[in-house]
Amino acid sequence: MTRRFVVEADGGSRGNPGPAGYGALVRDATTGKVLAERAESVGRATNNVAEYGGLVAGLQAALDLDPTADVEVRMDSKLVVEQMSGRWKVKHPDMQKLARQAQQIARQLGSVRYTWVPRAQNSAADALANSAMDGRPVHRDLAAEPTTAGDDVQPVTPRAPAVTTVTHLLRHGRTEHTPERRYSGRNDLSLSATGRAEAEAAAKRAAELGIDVLVASPLRRTRETAEVVGAVLGLPVQYDDDLVELDFGDLEGLTAEEAKQRHPLAARRFAEDVTVAAPGGESVADVSDRVARARARILRGHAGKTVLVVSHVTPIKLLLTAGLDVPDDVVHRVFLEAASFCTVAWRSDGRAAVRLVNDTGHLR
Repeated sequence: MTRRFVVEADGGSRGNPGPAGYGALVRDATTGKVLAERAESVGRATNNVAEYGGLVAGLQAALDLDPTADVEVRMDSKLVVEQMSGRWKVKHPDMQKLARQAQQIARQLGSVRYTWVPRAQNSAADALANSAMDGRPVHRDLAAEPTTAGDDVQPVTPRAPAVTTVTHLLRHGRTEHTPERRYSGRNDLSLSATGRAEAEAAAKRAAELGIDVLVASPLRRTRETAEVVGAVLGLPVQYDDDLVELDFGDLEGLTAEEAKQRHPLAARRFAEDVTVAAPGGESVADVSDRVARARARILRGHAGKTVLVVSHVTPIKLLLTAGLDVPDDVVHRVFLEAASFCTVAWRSDGRAAVRLVNDTGHLR
């Protein structure tokens, strides 16, 4: 009978790029028992390179255990899952090398499939990756360790009730770029008169939502919106750099039509592929990685509370895709008005529910 394994893999970088490490483990798919663990530093690298390192290590550990096994790889990196599934292209040279290595190992196994899971469901691999970054590598083959009759008899520990953290997501008010729908990324534009009125209307709405914590992008337009809301709520604003808008690089300040005229190939590729960066800027996938970090900090630091997040179009859309558990390219199918509200509820067991999208009732 063919054995079935689950590989859980993750990687991280403290600086992106910075000191990086990966973690991976192999479980028996039927019993859930951990059969092997791996954690290793990869020196200075990006999050994505470290995540690929975890994938390679996990697949190799599964191959060492049983080359005939069917394997399900579970990772919280949508980028790696989509690329290894063949739906997205691998562009970065370092990642191409690791992807080829993973594919070579996968071909030696019975079968391999890739599944994206929320970060909360990948905590064991994340802990191993952090152990590696802390200078504590791990290489354990628990399946080969001697056992006693009592090893598999574990006391049943009652699970704690799931904690729900509610995030209300507020896009900033209008700026001079908003009416013409210009690419607006890392600029220092302030709110327009209309935008400030929208922020005041949003503050009145927020006062009805039982907000405990206020978190915002530090860019000027979000900072001004958050300060208006914070004054009404009587809450300080906590700023998170990972919530800033996508860096549009050479497209900054252009309309979509102007971008096509000035950068025809680059603009088209950027619009069609979430892994392709704007010329001189970021990709949607880049933003997805840092928004995931911000989300993890919010859920870890404010568990069970109601949090208002004041941010921009791209980060808010990516929080919605995470809540819906859909690929990042869904961002191209969602429209958000200035000063609109969205709501996502996150459970500590990894489940999430999108409760509201693009609500502008308070602006009428």
